[in-house]
Parts: sequence; structure tokens; C-alpha cells
Amino acid sequence: MASESGESNMDREMILADFQACTGIDNIAEAITLLELNNWDLVAAINGVIPQENGILQSNFSSEASQSSMFGPPSQSEAADAAAGGAVSPPSSSSLSSSPPSSSTSAFCPVNASSRHIVERQPRMLNFRVEYRQRTVELVLEEGSTVGEIKQILETELGIPVSKMQLKGWKCGDVSDSTVMRSLHLPKNNSLYVLTPDIAPTASTSKNSDLQESLNQNFLLVISHREAQRDYSLNFPGSRTIQEVKRNVSDLTNIPVRHQQWEGWPVSASDDSMTLAVSGISYPCHHLSVCRRSSPANSQEPTEECADVHMVSDSEGDDFEDASEFGVDDSEMFGMGSSTCRKTPMMPENSENEADALLHFTAEFSSRYGETHPMFFIGSLEAASQEAFHGKARDRKLLAIYLYNDDSVLGNVFCSQMMCADSIVAYLSQNFITWAWDVTKEANKARLLTMCTRHFGSVVTQTIRTYKTDQFPLLLIVMGKRTSNEVLNVIQGNTTVDELMMRLMGAMEIFTAQQQEDIKDEDEREARETVKREQDEAYRVSLEADRKKREAQEREEAEQVRLERMRKEQEEEKEAIRLSLEQALPPEPEDSGEQISKLRIRTPSGEFLERRFQVSCKLQVLFDFVASKGYPFEEFKLLTTFPRRNITQLDPGSNLMEAKLFPQETLFLESKE
Repeated sequence: MASESGESNMDREMILADFQACTGIDNIAEAITLLELNNWDLVAAINGVIPQENGILQSNFSSEASQSSMFGPPSQSEAADAAAGGAVSPPSSSSLSSSPPSSSTSAFCPVNASSRHIVERQPRMLNFRVEYRQRTVELVLEEGSTVGEIKQILETELGIPVSKMQLKGWKCGDVSDSTVMRSLHLPKNNSLYVLTPDIAPTASTSKNSDLQESLNQNFLLVISHREAQRDYSLNFPGSRTIQEVKRNVSDLTNIPVRHQQWEGWPVSASDDSMTLAVSGISYPCHHLSVCRRSSPANSQEPTEECADVHMVSDSEGDDFEDASEFGVDDSEMFGMGSSTCRKTPMMPENSENEADALLHFTAEFSSRYGETHPMFFIGSLEAASQEAFHGKARDRKLLAIYLYNDDSVLGNVFCSQMMCADSIVAYLSQNFITWAWDVTKEANKARLLTMCTRHFGSVVTQTIRTYKTDQFPLLLIVMGKRTSNEVLNVIQGNTTVDELMMRLMGAMEIFTAQQQEDIKDEDEREARETVKREQDEAYRVSLEADRKKREAQEREEAEQVRLERMRKEQEEEKEAIRLSLEQALPPEPEDSGEQISKLRIRTPSGEFLERRFQVSCKLQVLFDFVASKGYPFEEFKLLTTFPRRNITQLDPGSNLMEAKLFPQETLFLESKE
């Protein structure tokens, strides 16, 4: 009857909303199924999902005490408990049985704004552990406080001016002093640290520098999943919290954080909000094991968590125990919380230049997941296709198109554990051209689909459209062919490193077989082209030789003509000189009683030249006579027989008598060397 009364007094949508707020179940179909199994009895459905160990809902409180705690003002002890933990005692079983489900539920879980507030709202308190060098300060503040108020308290505790203080460790990055902590959606327990770069460190402050160094280090966690008998090797920065590690492991093993049972965490790692750098784990490698608890009801969880589940909250659910401690807040788990803590988009929307968009993507990817990642091609999809497919066959590679979606629950794990794994990075860099695109924004997704239609056809575009957000990231493996491009594989985000490597290697085997055929065809084509080039070159050389031979022959003939002309000119010139000398000779004297010298001259050809000269004649007249006969003074020398004398060396102005060529003499001509 209580269930029927609750259903008649409360709309089923309100019951569904209250049930989801209390249990953290986001799947509407699953929530409706659980409610129908309990005939829409909200209390019974909640007890079925979150079994209670301390019997809070089955306690034997009197109805008077229960009604007093629900409708009357809280006692002093209850007020003190509310101020310390934000919780009040839940109603007794008698009050639950006599009240509609909507009323009883309001005492232990958040309800919609339209529900009645049976218990006065208590402020949610946040715990902070702040480390500064060798000191630790623990604070408890209301969720409505600002960051500046924390700094003012720390100024009193540490003696550091607020102006010189930097408060670090916020999950959403740096925040301003005016930021209200409620807007940051912080868990109940938080770890922060203070930096003072303007205050020089001393020998006693080495701990702070060591902490900063540890925050920048990468820790290798070897996590053994005992049930699956499988090991995961995961790299995490020192700034990652234990809670974030558990969330990533939850995605890999499908074990919710609240159902995980761990072994291997050091004793000092008592708070899931602690960073790995201060948790006390071994560096650089630490071994852990995880399994699923056999029964959440029998697990040895602190009773504080059970009490927190039944904490009284306002209509917005602010005082409900932080769901991150139970590993069910998917939006916070995968970086999709409120806009205050949302990270910078991987790719700006409506970027005009694809290269600029990919530069932004690469920088943001490195900022989130570290510098170890595939080398993303900077340029358009067309340029990436040209680089991968249109070189020589031996130089071609596969094209890996990485499609990222910031709204996918698999994004962080796939990026940090798959795309940043050393083996995957090395294999992609060696064998693939990796091109990335962010499809979180509809404008960017539409732009990608247009590019895919142009380069790969409408089938690929339609395939991408069919994938839902939670199936991203996608890794499309594309192989270039002679006439078209073929998508060999589409790898979804819900995979492991080993499966991803196997699928990449499978695609590589197909590509290698095709590449060998292309290389063979290319070699045969190049061989044919080489033969043709050699034939063309031989023909060209032959033509060139014929041309040179013809030109040489023409030059030789022209030279012969020129020499012949010069020879004729020289002969004509010599003949003219000879004739002029012959005409200039004095007449030959008669053979009389006067002093006459008879000279007989033998030429190189054996002939003799004879002539009479006056003894008073100069030697120049003798030289002109010899030249007139074709033996110029410049080319021949005139010698006596005995004693041997070179007449041409004598003074041409002396006469024959002085040259001792009287009364007769035999001379001979000899060529000058």
C-alpha cells in the first residue's frame, strides 16, 4: 500500500529523478527497470541498489524520535554533527513505513527542486590538506567559501603574504582568488600545495623542490587484473591523483571504482585525492593488483561512506557525498564536468586554416597527455594523402586518421594509454602518416565529413556518421590504391593496447602485400622506361656524333680554303717583291777589262745562278739578285765554299771587293733554320 500511495502522490518522473540522484545510475532504462522490480517503491529500490550495513533504514528508532528529527528543529548534538559532516540522522523505519516514499526519501538523498525539504539543509564541508615545503596545514571550509579565503587562512598559518602565494593542485588548473569552491565541483577531500617563487628557498625547503620534481615525473604502474589474469602497464604523471588512476582502471576493467578491491597501495596512500607524487609509491615502477569485490554489502568500506550515502541534501544534491568516491561520476571521470573546469578544446571551431587547427590540436594533445605521442601530420587531409600514397611504391605508407571527440567517455583512456604507448607511437611513426581531427564541434565534424566524401567517397562518410559519441575515438586505417583509396579498418575507442597493435599489424600485412605488387609493377615499368631512355639516348648520341662530324668536315674544308687563299696571297706578294727587286737591279756589266766579279751561286735544288757584278757593287745588290730568283734574304743564307763564310752576316753596305768576292767566287744557298 505504501508503494501505491507513493505512486499516487508523486509523479513517476520525480521518483525516477530522485532514484538517479541517490544511486548515481545515469542509464534511464536501467533505473526504470529497477524501480519497476520494486513496484516504484523508491525506498525499496534504493535499498536494493545500495545495501546498508549499519541498518540505517531498518533502525528501531521510535516514531516520535524519527518525527522529531524529520519535522522538528535539530537538537544540539544533531546540529554539531551537521556542522562537522553535513549529515543528520536518517528517519526510522516506523516513520518510513507510515510516510509516502517521496517524504521518506527526502531525508537521505537529493530530490528535485519541486520536492519538499523535510530536513533543513546543512552546508557541505570540504577538507583540504595543504603542503608547503616541510609543513602541512589541514583546513575545513564550507563549499561556499572562495579560494581567497583559503589563502587568507594560510597567510595566518604559514606567515606568507597572499600576494606572494601560489596555490596549486586544483584539478581544473589555476583558479582566481574570487572563485567559489562550489563552482569547482570538488570532492570532499582535497590535496593542495603552495609555491612561493619570490621567496628564495633555503636548505630546509628542499622538500618543496623534491615535491615539484616528483609532480613532473612519470610513474609506471603495473596493474594486475586478477580476475582476467591480465597485466596493464600504465604511465601516469606524478600530478595524477589516486582517484583518477582508479577511474581509468575502471574503464579498462569495467569494475566501478566503488567495487574495486586493491592490493599494493602503500599505507601512506590513505586518501584517494592524493597525487601519485606524495602517495609513497615506488619510482619509477610500482606494482598493484585489482579485482571486483564479491559483494559490496560485505566489503569492509568505512561506515562513513554509508553514512554519507544517507546524508541529507538540498534540492540540487550539493550535500550528497561526492560521487567520485564511488567512481560513478562519468562526466568528472572523463573530463566533462562543469564549464568552470572544462579544458581547452582540442581544436578551435571554424578554423579557416587546417594546418593552424592541427597545430592547435597537437599542442593541446601534448599539454594533456605528454610529449610522447604519434607525430601528427600538419596540413590538410589531401596533403596527408599525397604524402602517404603518391610517392614511390617503396616509400608509401598507410594513412591513419585519428578522430577525437572530447565528449566521449573513452577519450582520456584511449589517448593516454593507447595513443601514447611507446610501442604504438613507434609503430605508427615508422609505418603510418597520422592525421588527426577533432569532431567534438558540429562545425568541425561537418567539415571532416565533407573532406572524407571528397577523398574516400560517401560510403566512408556514412560509416563515420553511424558511430555514436561513446564509440569515439576512431582510428581509420586507409590504404591508397591505383584509382581509389580504401579504408582497411575502423578501430573504435573501446580497445586495448594489444588489440590495437594486432589490428595495426593486420592492416600492415595487407598493405605490405599490396605494396610488393606495386613495387614489382613499378620496377617493371621503370625497366621498360630505362630501355626506352637508353635507346633514345643512343639515338641522340648518334645524331650528335653525325652533327659534330659534319661540322668538323665543314670547318676543315673552310680552313683549307683559307690556307689556300693565304698561300696564294703570299705567293703573289713574293712574286711582286721578286719582280720589283729584279727591276731594281743594275744592269749586268759586259765582260771587258774593267774590274768585274763573276759569281756562281748553287741553289738548294742543285741549279746554278751566274752573273757578273761590278766589284764596287754593294752586297745588298747581290742579296737582291738572289731574292729576285726566289730566294729571299729572310729565308736563306749565302755561304762561301772554302773557307766557309756566311756572307749574309756581313754588312750589306760593303762592296764585293771588301767581301773578298773578286775576281770570281762560287757560293751556295742554304735555308735558315
